[in-house]
Amino acid sequence: MDEREYQQAREQLNQCPCTFEKAVLSSRCGCVHFQRLNIAEREAAACRSPIAQVRCTQLLHYFYKNAQFALKLSHLSQQLAHAKAMKLQCGGLTGLQAVLQSPQSVKPQVENIDGLITQALNTFDNLEQFPYQKIVKFINHYQVRSK
Repeated sequence: MDEREYQQAREQLNQCPCTFEKAVLSSRCGCVHFQRLNIAEREAAACRSPIAQVRCTQLLHYFYKNAQFALKLSHLSQQLAHAKAMKLQCGGLTGLQAVLQSPQSVKPQVENIDGLITQALNTFDNLEQFPYQKIVKFINHYQVRSK
C-alpha cells in the first residue's frame, strides 16, 4: 500500500480523527473517547465523540496560536514536525493539568484528556480564558523522548 492509498483508506475509516493522536499513541496521554484503529500495518487514533473532537481541535489551535513564538514558528499555518507536534500536544496538556492542580500532584501523564478539558472549562468558563502564558512554559520545556 503506497502512501496515497493509505491516506485515502485512513480518511474513509477514520471519520473523526483524534486531535491529540500523537500524544495518545505515544502513551503519554489517554482519553475516554479514544479508539485505536489499525490500518494496514499502522495505527491511527479515532475519537468516539464528535463534540469532544471539536473541543479538542479548538484547544489545540489555542495551544498552537499561543506557543508560536516558543516553538519558533513564523506562520500559524505552518505544518509541524513530529517533535514540535509532540511538544505542543503533550506539553500543552501537561501544562493545562498543572494549572488546574497543585504543582506537587502533577503527573507526567494525562489520563483523560476530555475530563481535563471539562475540568478546565468548569474553572475558566471558556477556552479563551485559559492561562496560556503558564501553559506555554510547559510546552516550551517539554522534552520529547530521545531515540
